[in-house]
Amino acid sequence: MKKLFVILAAIMLLSGCENAVTHMKAVRSDAGDRVTVGKVQREIRIGMPSAQVIEVLGSPNIVSTDENRLEVWVYDKIATDVSYSNSNGGVWVILGPITGNSGATSTSQRTLTIVVKFDADKKVRDFAYHSSSF
Repeated sequence: MKKLFVILAAIMLLSGCENAVTHMKAVRSDAGDRVTVGKVQREIRIGMPSAQVIEVLGSPNIVSTDENRLEVWVYDKIATDVSYSNSNGGVWVILGPITGNSGATSTSQRTLTIVVKFDADKKVRDFAYHSSSF
């Protein structure tokens, strides 16, 4: 009976690890598609056609025109990271287990705003960005 309990506990523990590993792989694979300051600095260039900007950054959140009626694209990205840590504890007494649960949550946000200005030929004439985290 004791061996069966140990085997079942090990299976449950390993299946939990597999789920965590699968989740981390999914999060990491998604990170390559994120728009970051580094991506803007590396890949956006003056004279770049608007089609290439879309390939790099995706579709803009806002499309408008400036005072000269030239197109301006705005990318406004917001990310919220939530971390939760959980602590379980317990002891066995004659009548059964006495358990306790405690946890803490931490939340942070990141913002990235990118403004891309185009000339009359739909090529990048200027771009700027602002990043913050809190």
